Amino acid sequence: MQNILLAIDAGTIDWSRAQFALTAIYHWLFVPLTLGLALIMGICETIYYRKRKAGAEATVVEFWKETSKFWQRLFGVNFAMGVATGIILEFEFGTNWSNYSWLVGDIFGAPLAVEGIVAFFMESTFVAVMFFGWKKVSAGFHLASTWLTGLGATLSAWWILVANAWMQCPVGCEFNPDTMRNEMTSFLDVALSPSAVDKFCHTVISAWIIGAVFVVAVSCWYLLKKRHTQLATESLKIGSVVGIVAALGAAMTGHISGQDVAKTQPMKLAAMEALYNGGTEQSLTMVALVSPFGQPDYQSGQEPPLRIGIPYFLSLMATNTLDGYVPGINDILNGYTRPDGTREPSAQEKIERGRMAIAALQAYRLAKADKNDSLAQAQLKTFRDNEQYFGYGYVKDKAQLVPNVPINFWAFRTMVGVGCLLILFFAIVAILAFRIPLLSVLTRRLMAALGILPETEADVHGATKLPCWLYWAAIVMVPLSYIASESGWLVAEFGRQPWTIQDMLPTWAAVSDLQSGSVAFTFFLFLILFTAMLAVEISIMLKQIKKGPEL
Repeated sequence: MQNILLAIDAGTIDWSRAQFALTAIYHWLFVPLTLGLALIMGICETIYYRKRKAGAEATVVEFWKETSKFWQRLFGVNFAMGVATGIILEFEFGTNWSNYSWLVGDIFGAPLAVEGIVAFFMESTFVAVMFFGWKKVSAGFHLASTWLTGLGATLSAWWILVANAWMQCPVGCEFNPDTMRNEMTSFLDVALSPSAVDKFCHTVISAWIIGAVFVVAVSCWYLLKKRHTQLATESLKIGSVVGIVAALGAAMTGHISGQDVAKTQPMKLAAMEALYNGGTEQSLTMVALVSPFGQPDYQSGQEPPLRIGIPYFLSLMATNTLDGYVPGINDILNGYTRPDGTREPSAQEKIERGRMAIAALQAYRLAKADKNDSLAQAQLKTFRDNEQYFGYGYVKDKAQLVPNVPINFWAFRTMVGVGCLLILFFAIVAILAFRIPLLSVLTRRLMAALGILPETEADVHGATKLPCWLYWAAIVMVPLSYIASESGWLVAEFGRQPWTIQDMLPTWAAVSDLQSGSVAFTFFLFLILFTAMLAVEISIMLKQIKKGPEL
């Protein structure tokens, strides 16, 4: 803990943050597709197992078997890349963020240890059975192995998201002034906190969307090329159903996550909305002229120009009431009174009380060393009275407490905007793929009227063909869905700046005492390495897709 008081080079902080962000962004390119394809391949093999058990024709059974194998091969390529980047990400906590690891390693390390010992080994074991056990184990055991592989990957995500949620909202711990470490008081509080549950549900369901988009895109490419049409048609149906259910689920869990953010991280919500001065009956901003090139002048009190919002919806999202109070950036910095009458201190008050906590902690340790128990207990009481603002003691200027507003504002709208587009996209694909009689006719007639579907294709009696533009739209949706997913993480992580642990430890007190040049070197080394890995993965995936199933 004493290392926290050292003056760390600003370049080291920036490069350490950049390196961790680089690793996390690349890692998240692989993880959601792993989770999404795990669900898809489980569904396909379940259909194969049921067809086989029901005594369906051999050609039908073989078709579903090869369909399962095809999606499993793509899952395997992506799974391997995700493991490689994930291991590097965990090592960076010890190399670049040693003060953080020292302070909270007893808590943060627990979910990561469970993830490595239980979830990772679980998925690693059953993935071998899934790939190599088709002729060595029973069909039922193989099906169980496929689902357990997906479950293992999902459990890995659970424990990692528990760790991340704890950084956003620390619970189940207590600071020990004698060891200078935060120690866990309740593993269940950490593992099952509302923030962890909300984050897990929203993140995993969002990953299912990416898996569904990928499956629909590959299927549309096959239909466009008139290859493997049976696999494409059946996979298109599965992907569209998973996609529409997941997209609606992501919207619902996103609303729940928004309420959690409003409760535990009001500054993040204010930055997401570019809300400088809060109040009751707040509108949810759809668009506003927030410059992406620098922090706005929020202290002026002038709201962003050209703001178009949905009346009352921000209050409804944050408080479940149309007239709920939502604080803005200036309210949080200057202090405000909550609707229940309690007062939230200003940023300056928190900074002063944080410095009192730091000074009391130092005095306590000196008194303990001198065996002055009465003074030690007095200083310990002062520390405990101000402990909740301990992290603010390292803040020099209240402006440091305001996250980057443009990044949060536009990343949030990118995520929500693409999410709404995906709901519409999956709905259209599902209606046309399943040829739902009335809806399919109405959808095609509407597209024909709008000029985006030739009149000759507007009649769907017996047709199986989708409009050509929809094939290309499905392919374009793949990068768009990734942009939305990464945007969500930008909001989650940029929104809690400057905190490594919310209200407990700012980034400049968490970083290792390293030379900035060393961190910069490894940043570019990882950039080259990860880019090469991504290029290799895309190349292998495209070759596998081009090769197709072994039918």
